[in-house]
Amino acid sequence: MRINNISGNNQQSFTHLHLDNENKTSKEKKVHLASIAGSALGVGAAYAFHAKKQGFSLNPKRILRTPVKDWSLIKLFDKKNPDRKLIKLHEKEILTMAGSSVAGGFIGGSITDDKKNIKAKGREALNQILGNVLIPVGFVSGASKIYTKYKPQILSHVPQIKSNGKFIKHFNKALKYIPSSIMTLAALGAGIITGNKVSNFINEKLYHKEVDRKIKGTDFAPHVDDLSMAVSLMAKQSKFSSAIANTVPVFLCFPGIETGTAKEK
Repeated sequence: MRINNISGNNQQSFTHLHLDNENKTSKEKKVHLASIAGSALGVGAAYAFHAKKQGFSLNPKRILRTPVKDWSLIKLFDKKNPDRKLIKLHEKEILTMAGSSVAGGFIGGSITDDKKNIKAKGREALNQILGNVLIPVGFVSGASKIYTKYKPQILSHVPQIKSNGKFIKHFNKALKYIPSSIMTLAALGAGIITGNKVSNFINEKLYHKEVDRKIKGTDFAPHVDDLSMAVSLMAKQSKFSSAIANTVPVFLCFPGIETGTAKEK
């Protein structure tokens, strides 16, 4: 009898544990989906605002009559028609979309998650806006201005091979793009590290709680535009650089998703 009772209790505990895990998984999925939806809506609204401001139509009928390849989010550079209008996403547009992403993700996650996790989402929102967007973008923008100002002096130190061969000409040209690429990546890395430390410090002061948020791979997602800038410096305008630029709104959803799914540890 004692063995049977123990077996029954174990079975009952296992059932409760299984149900708890199912409920937890269901809740987490709900929070995750709401965060994705909120972030996407935020980025989409901000993108639409900038597209409209730059002369792209938001009229559904007109959009449907336009070939998909000519939609602002898909349109690529065409060297046969270099003056065709492409949407421009610079610092102002990036910051607006990132802020909208975080706001949307925070709202979606907060509505569907437990109240105890709202402060965690607030801390993550600060980290995303300040640590992963404002400070890194400032670093990259500063590096770009320094490079532009001293470009002739910097390029004068780049070695060149003396030859009239076609391959050597392309190789020499590629060598000249190395300094700008290195400066962009170095500034981005330094900006993310600095931003993470600054946002952790501010969060500790605001919430009176020790914060040691580690840098994640997703922290680099909002900076696809910086990769696009590096590519454009290397190859000027091209289908490749414009294709990378078109992915920026998608990657800017990550700050909102990270914010909406943040939880207390």
